Amino acid sequence: MKAQWTNWAGTASASPLRVEHPASTDAIAHAITSARADGRTVRPRGSGHSFSEIAVAPGVALDLDAWTGIISADTESGLVKVRSGTPLHQLNASLDRLGLAMANLGDIDAQTISGAVSTGTHGTGAKLGGLSTQIEALELVLADGSIASCSPTENPDLFNAARLGLGALGVISTLTLRCVPSFVLHARETTGHLDGILEEFDDLTAVEDHVEFHWFLHGDGVLVKRNNRVPTGTEPEPLSKLRRFYEYEVMENTVFGLVARLARGIPKTARPLNKLCAAALSERVYSDHSHRVFVSPRRVRFVESEYAVPREALHDVIKELRAAVKKLDHGVIVPVEVRTAQGDDIWLSTASGRDTAYIAVHQFLGMPYRKYFDAFEHIAASAGGRPHWGKMHTLNAEALRNRYPRFDDFTRIRNQVDPDHLFTNPYLDRVLGT
Repeated sequence: MKAQWTNWAGTASASPLRVEHPASTDAIAHAITSARADGRTVRPRGSGHSFSEIAVAPGVALDLDAWTGIISADTESGLVKVRSGTPLHQLNASLDRLGLAMANLGDIDAQTISGAVSTGTHGTGAKLGGLSTQIEALELVLADGSIASCSPTENPDLFNAARLGLGALGVISTLTLRCVPSFVLHARETTGHLDGILEEFDDLTAVEDHVEFHWFLHGDGVLVKRNNRVPTGTEPEPLSKLRRFYEYEVMENTVFGLVARLARGIPKTARPLNKLCAAALSERVYSDHSHRVFVSPRRVRFVESEYAVPREALHDVIKELRAAVKKLDHGVIVPVEVRTAQGDDIWLSTASGRDTAYIAVHQFLGMPYRKYFDAFEHIAASAGGRPHWGKMHTLNAEALRNRYPRFDDFTRIRNQVDPDHLFTNPYLDRVLGT
């Protein structure tokens, strides 16, 4: 019986013909060439934390759980070479022991480092880019089993494609990251109103290192998070273990999970419960090592769609989304999340060539979401939005080509290194073309 695989949100599943657990670059290459000889496709599937079907492996699935850890680290330059299957939570802890850190992170650390960069994982910060911008070099195992090294000076076109390659070019074996000296973040979380945060958002993002807000969309309540670096040598003042347990495990997971299940069981309660969640928020002020501030435990499962829009389009998109939500025939319990990123030069990055605002919509598992997500996608796409590669969307290659100036360059490199599309699956056929 073939083993059934399902992603974290239950939005994608597969029954691969076989699952390989390579523990070396040679073993990765052997798994690839064996699949090719058998006429099977190959997909690395990471931790399964993508909401889209990007990790679905109908042929041979590569699970890199035996290929983890830091290979080398230069604490002076900050260059760290890491195996591709390393989970972010493991990488963050290892870097911390070395006195290093990632310059920016998202709020989930369950992904593998290669899965995170390959799908465009990002945090927030108007002067900072996504995780892929922190890559200095990488090694890729190609369809013929050969190893290709690439960097800005070695195979630069392959580097520009592979830094965010969707797993479509080969299997990343190692990444060299540009890390920074470990740092402490001062975190301040406050409540407010949507119109107020929108009015001051540009000013906030200009002066704060990391800003994001969560909008409880059946009212105008928001939770605003500001995270700022403190001077080197400043001792952290973290939440006590009891306070942290209460805030994150009890309130954000256990209690919110109970509220979400109530909204799912009695749909008419979803709107008032969403407003109640906003009203129940309280201020938090603390400081801690960066990865402990960036990352929060997420045990309440949901589905998600996220679009990257030009920074200047944020206000109009939120205004239209606000109007669309009022017309829904169902409630939404999980808030909208808004973040920012600096423009970059990575070909398939959602922030490629422009400063970006990210808008993410969610719904608790088992509650209706299709009309909501469709309305959001129409609004965001009309503003020139680009969907997050690892989250739910309906766009195809024809639509995406118009949103990425270097889209054809990416497919050209793909056809050079994988002319038979060994690394494809139905999702890649849709978003990149067959």
